[in-house]
Amino acid sequence: MRSGVKVAIVGGVFVVVASGVGYGGYNLWSGISGGAETTSRSAPQEKRSGPVTGEEVTNTAEEFLAAWAAGEPERAGQATNNPVEAGPAVINHREGAKVSRAVITPGAAVGARVPFTVSATVTYEGRSKPWTYASELTVVRGLSTGRPLVDWKPSVIHPKLTKGATLRTGEAETAAVKAVDRRGVELTPEKYPSLGPVLDQLRERYGDRAGGEPGIETWIESAGGTAPATTLLTLAAGKPGELRTTLDAGVQAAAERAVKRYAGASVVAIKPSTGEIRAVANNRADGFNAALEGRQAPGSTMKIVSAAMMLERGLVDGPSSTVECPSTVDWDGRTFHNLDDFSLPSGTTLQRAFARSCNTTFIKPVKPLGAEAGTALGDTARTYFGIGLEWKTGVVSQDGSVPPSTGIETAASYIGQGRITMNALNIASITATAKNGSFRQPIIVAKELDGRELAEAEPLPGSVGKTLRELMRAAARGEGTGARAMAGVGGDKGAKTGSAEVDAAASSNSWFAGFADDLAAAAAVESGGHGGDAAGPIVASVLKAR
Repeated sequence: MRSGVKVAIVGGVFVVVASGVGYGGYNLWSGISGGAETTSRSAPQEKRSGPVTGEEVTNTAEEFLAAWAAGEPERAGQATNNPVEAGPAVINHREGAKVSRAVITPGAAVGARVPFTVSATVTYEGRSKPWTYASELTVVRGLSTGRPLVDWKPSVIHPKLTKGATLRTGEAETAAVKAVDRRGVELTPEKYPSLGPVLDQLRERYGDRAGGEPGIETWIESAGGTAPATTLLTLAAGKPGELRTTLDAGVQAAAERAVKRYAGASVVAIKPSTGEIRAVANNRADGFNAALEGRQAPGSTMKIVSAAMMLERGLVDGPSSTVECPSTVDWDGRTFHNLDDFSLPSGTTLQRAFARSCNTTFIKPVKPLGAEAGTALGDTARTYFGIGLEWKTGVVSQDGSVPPSTGIETAASYIGQGRITMNALNIASITATAKNGSFRQPIIVAKELDGRELAEAEPLPGSVGKTLRELMRAAARGEGTGARAMAGVGGDKGAKTGSAEVDAAASSNSWFAGFADDLAAAAAVESGGHGGDAAGPIVASVLKAR
């Protein structure tokens, strides 16, 4: 029997208690019987191959979890395929998180996966609080030994742990903040789940400026402290300071509801006249804030910028300009198509071609620019829309990118493909700039809070801004590709649809940009298909909440 470990049958459940350690117990599946001793397998065994068996899964999970609960990191590590990382992680759970007791209860194995529940007590400076969470492990066969082992990942210890991150309990490094919207309504991750990472960042950046006092917490500290801490448990609440944001609780609530319709959806809403961010929402299993940090081709929503470039360079001179919209156009040996190879008749106007999202209209006139075509779009994006400048929103956000291009990438750029990358924030800002006539860098907290400098861009030439608004209004009504999605939106409204092809994906990503009065929004839905089908209803729902 292992030193300091007692084994007993309690209520029909096999229990291992680490005596003298004051740390934990381990509940195995009910009905296990036999000897009252658990030992590591030490007898020489023939190297096995093939999938792990049910018995191997059960025994390996038992060995690892019992060692963890008993506070034996070396033995727990040896039950995994990465003892160098697993052992210290087990120690960190006990010593870093200040876990004074832990009972680990496995559930029924599902193939090679074993779910389990950790019911722990965290104790720090006389304060104790229960901490319960669920995780799982997977058993695999060791490559060199053939022995069944726990496939080591930090998430085995806690589902939110990532490589290099650690658990800590103590006085929080920054005070809690009570984030409120522009009218003083409190914003919590429980009510607005998409704001979880945003609120964490606001606390990290501005907690010491909000006038609060730190509490006692258990949190995840990222590798090198490069990301905001993730609070897991509060033992003693501090005094939160109040932090006013530019968000609008009503618009945020609408955004939260809207993204739930589609997995992989994200949306951002902005007030065009000020650049104030009114809502940020995502629906992703991985928790990634794609709305602010994503980098994807924006598809035909980029035609807002393409139209601005064509107007600025004199390639067209207004909504009534006559343009061509053939079903296809060739560029350096590649044929670019309209959706379903549609075409519009001779004498078509720019306004109609934009409303119908004709790809060839935005490729064919650009080719005579020669090499300049590869930089013209980026110049317009940077000069008038602030794309390519450094945005300081108040939280982590990814700037849009329109890099110089050559060959067929140039043609692809004008319809939002190629190497162009955007997210919902970037496209919402482009839409807001078109509506307002000038760029206002998006912000989520006032610049006066930390004195940061905001990016600035030149106002759109008057005729260019006026034409962009007319084009977008046409796309939101009649035969416009955004008309169906925007049908229930009132006020002065405009739209642009987009769908972006992704390598190896069965369906394109759905994009939609729209404005209504002094609110602009953009949404993206991964593998959502046409822009008006998935992203469009999301944007419309957000605009209706203004």
